[in-house]
Amino acid sequence: MATFLLFVFAFASQVIGGLNTKLLPPSYGNTITILSIDGGGIKGILPTVILEHLEKALKAKDENAVLADYFDVIAGTSTGGLIATMLATPNLKDASRPAFNASEIQKFYLDFGPSIFNQTSSANWTQETPSPKYDGEFLHNKVREILQGTRLHETLTNLVVPSFDIYRLHPVIFSSFKVEEDPYRDAKLADICIGTSAAPTQLPAYRFANGPHIWDFHIFNLIDGFLTANSPALLALTEVVQQLNKKNPSFIHVNENEPTKKIVLLSLGTGGNGESTIRIPADAANVIPAVTWPSLIALGLVVSAGDINEYHLKSVFPGLPSSDNYYLRIDEYNLDKSITADNVTKESMENIVKAGEELLKQTVKGIDVTSFDPKEKPSEGTNAEALERIADILYNEKQLRLKMKSMEKREQPFIEQMTSVHR
Repeated sequence: MATFLLFVFAFASQVIGGLNTKLLPPSYGNTITILSIDGGGIKGILPTVILEHLEKALKAKDENAVLADYFDVIAGTSTGGLIATMLATPNLKDASRPAFNASEIQKFYLDFGPSIFNQTSSANWTQETPSPKYDGEFLHNKVREILQGTRLHETLTNLVVPSFDIYRLHPVIFSSFKVEEDPYRDAKLADICIGTSAAPTQLPAYRFANGPHIWDFHIFNLIDGFLTANSPALLALTEVVQQLNKKNPSFIHVNENEPTKKIVLLSLGTGGNGESTIRIPADAANVIPAVTWPSLIALGLVVSAGDINEYHLKSVFPGLPSSDNYYLRIDEYNLDKSITADNVTKESMENIVKAGEELLKQTVKGIDVTSFDPKEKPSEGTNAEALERIADILYNEKQLRLKMKSMEKREQPFIEQMTSVHR
């Protein structure tokens, strides 16, 4: 009888303990879950409103829910990289919990946005000034304060943050999946965030060294990740596909006869408002001076990159909803023109919050990859309803993984169960 009670206690402890553990790897479930957050400066407030709604939907099912325990991968560029990192970095007082939830990140932007984009110190700045508009000191110090010395390998879930090296002229992808094969990428999260948010003309480029040994290091010269992928959804998906192709045991079924993993991707934008949109007829383009073209080309590349992302994602997510993969893109395509990446007036920031709240009420939209215009999808309902469906998927997937892990343990020899109790 005592042995039986000991076995029951061991099994119950595993189940109860599992309710508060980090997300088990996809090998125990059916679905790989990805969260992606765009860049956009202070407009990062917008996705925090969306994430707060998702968190509330999850907490209705699990009062201890945190997003890092429900997404296998969290990706972010620039301000999105800061949000992603704050969601995935462990709390300094309790390493099993994240440093911030969505509402706390929103408060971070509202409290510190005016200091990051200090309008007083930049009052005399012009396009001809030989320095960025903001010195970045407050942002750098604040990021180092909240993230301390935490490194990429220590995050609560897999993190993917792009940047661009202006010395080597190639993208730099700080990915949890690459840390083992490339230890130079296992940088401090503070350095990664500063690098990915170093928007040209706005914030200073960032140089730092990192490596496994003091005599073996790599020097990074980084600017904003938008040059690599302002919307990192496709980048995050590629990281996952690479793991599947490598047959990473954490991402594939042990039994190869089981069906292919499904993928759920939630991609959040920071709002588009045409603040830099320039429409040029072909005949007018023919008389534009050569010196003007570089800036126009850069603008075109940024806009085009987002559309091409959607074009490629369409091949993986052909329909919404799908019985296999599920892709939800939430963005405000008609944000008020007064709301810009560095407009940190109290009114502007409050308007971003309101825009996020209104966005939740809007019908789900998707980019038509023929016209590249957003089109409503009435069958999907509102963005809030779609997020609640995502919450159902995330919760059910986590429960499935806990169940499969529990079954795996029960299938161990009885003596192993008894031994594990006394360890």
